[in-house]
Amino acid sequence: MSNRKASTAATISDVAKEAGVSTSTVSYVMSGNRPISKETREIVEAAMRRLKYSPRSSARALASSRSNVLGLVVPLRADVNVGVVMQFVTAVVTTARTFNQDVLLLTQDDAGSIERVTSQSMVDGLVMMDIEARDPRIPVLAKLDKPAVLIGMPDDPRGLSCVDFDFAGASRTAVRHLAELGHRGIAFIGSPPASLRRHATYADRALRGFEEACRELEVTHVSVACEANSKDLARALDKVFAGPESITALLVHNEGLLPILRENLAAHSFTVPEDISVVVIAPADVATSAFLPWTAVSIPAMDIGRAAVEMVMDRLSLAKPAELRLIAPTLSEGASTAAVR
Repeated sequence: MSNRKASTAATISDVAKEAGVSTSTVSYVMSGNRPISKETREIVEAAMRRLKYSPRSSARALASSRSNVLGLVVPLRADVNVGVVMQFVTAVVTTARTFNQDVLLLTQDDAGSIERVTSQSMVDGLVMMDIEARDPRIPVLAKLDKPAVLIGMPDDPRGLSCVDFDFAGASRTAVRHLAELGHRGIAFIGSPPASLRRHATYADRALRGFEEACRELEVTHVSVACEANSKDLARALDKVFAGPESITALLVHNEGLLPILRENLAAHSFTVPEDISVVVIAPADVATSAFLPWTAVSIPAMDIGRAAVEMVMDRLSLAKPAELRLIAPTLSEGASTAAVR
């Protein structure tokens, strides 16, 4: 435990650091909304005593200026997978409740709706999803007097805090795994073309990580953007297998293709993993819900959404410098990869 001098200005984040737990755990201890082990509760309560942390007095001081509502900006564009988006939404909403916060969902992608809800004090802070490399909403957020956290990593965050999955690292992890199995020709089937045209950061970084890893490992590679439908997938596979490259593995970053991928590969006379190995970048439940689970680098939507809310709440309690947090990838082997024969 830390020996730093206790301070009446301590925040929930300070207590979490002192106790060696997450801010949500501290919140659970205070609210009783979830069961916490006796040992953890005692550790947190001891940290609160050492820091003279008083959640009641802090709440009273802020009550008059707080709406107890967080804004969640989620543009529902045609090129995003709504099922995956809703996992992030669920994570934000459930974590916000542990802080006794409601969530206002904003589905417009214009800056006007952001300015409206903040100027009228409808929200205490913002979480914004589906970030683009040069997102036009970021200059607006940077001027606000409300804390905002981006789920995504733009080229210039303008002093805003960001949290996201390391999509480039996910692609590198997948390519290394396939290369270790002996695959020397790998194709990347990625997000819809619209995601790449508008430079959605997850699409750009996954593709960049794939290309960098293939060059580093001297693996032959090809990439194809793909809409989430059978017709476009068939076109993409035609391009992959008709080229001069000898492709023996696929890396797929497009959750909408997974339910139809095996049947489309079968139409090209490929069986998974006997004839072709496949790694997917997708939430764990999407990867494991198939009859034969995919080998996957899992997108931790719950962890990312939880972290975004905790970062906003930290900044509501105490002005802190911008934080950039990337969640590292891990690979889980399923039934879709095998060594090259």
